[in-house]
Amino acid sequence: MPEAIEIQLKKGVLALCVLALLERGDSYAYEIASRMAEAVDMGEGTVYPLMRRMQSDGLVETYMVESASGPSRKYYRLTDAGRASLASQKTEWDAFVRAVNGILEREDTPQAETGETA
Repeated sequence: MPEAIEIQLKKGVLALCVLALLERGDSYAYEIASRMAEAVDMGEGTVYPLMRRMQSDGLVETYMVESASGPSRKYYRLTDAGRASLASQKTEWDAFVRAVNGILEREDTPQAETGETA
């Protein structure tokens, strides 16, 4: 896959993935970024601006937690609007995946019937 397309696909689902991670439990930005890096090779530099944007959009809220091993950490949690956005995005994602899979798995296309190539 061309690199530019792969990057755009990752950016397109980043908010959905972050909301899904926060649905499982509150977390701080570095932990979210680390999980995204492991799962889809998404860099930290993309996650931090997204977290600020999601906070300003009212999808997440923050609170501080004291740390015994360093400075306090800013934790993020979903708001009701964040949960609603996650539900909506999941529905849209599921429909999109079904549509793409339908195209990819379809064997009775004219190309397949005639043996023509694109």
